[in-house]
Amino acid sequence: MGERDFIALVDRVHQLVRAPIVLVWDRLNTHVSRKMRDLVAEREWLTVFLLPAYSPDLNPVEGVWAHVKRSLANVAVMALVRNRLKRLHYRPDTLNGFIAGTGLALHTPTSP
Repeated sequence: MGERDFIALVDRVHQLVRAPIVLVWDRLNTHVSRKMRDLVAEREWLTVFLLPAYSPDLNPVEGVWAHVKRSLANVAVMALVRNRLKRLHYRPDTLNGFIAGTGLALHTPTSP
């Protein structure tokens, strides 16, 4: 998808919801291009926030690896890594904690 495709989608959503729109975008090249900045600037009802280029605090995988690395304490044996990851498989509360630590929420989409 190019800039025009993205902005056409946003325009259509704006027509449907008839309300201001706030987008949080990663740094995909079409999200940060000069053309996209110009298209966004033409829409006073549109606010765009860009995520930082590297944001480990928003990535639950970072929490998983930090947990595993702490338990390994400098041991680089693949069998042990596999074992630790398998243990985490049986600890959904710990895994959910990594997701919760990002501040992001997982919701099951509801149909309109």
